Amino acid sequence: MEHPFQNSEPTVTVLYEKLMKQVKTLGKITVEPKKTSVHIKHRAAFLGVHPKKKWLDLNIVTDTPIKSAKVLKTEQVSKSRYHNLVRIASPEDITPELFGWLKQAYTLMSN
Repeated sequence: MEHPFQNSEPTVTVLYEKLMKQVKTLGKITVEPKKTSVHIKHRAAFLGVHPKKKWLDLNIVTDTPIKSAKVLKTEQVSKSRYHNLVRIASPEDITPELFGWLKQAYTLMSN
């Protein structure tokens, strides 16, 4: 069976584990592995993790676009939902700023 990390370098799994350690501090979550990604849910998905060969692409769900140079792409998916693409290539990319965005996304799905 395929799994999302099968084509990734071992460092990508380490990044994912570090990221998830932070995400789990937000509260109750559900982790749903898919064929090419992992959906992190709190009532609804607030984070999509897309493992690539050398990095993780994160899709953070918010109600307004995240204004930051770290956001590679923002896509409006409905009237009040945005997907914000952030690339994590090293442990240094897992910053308090990123955690703030994840907390915002988690809180959005709590309401």
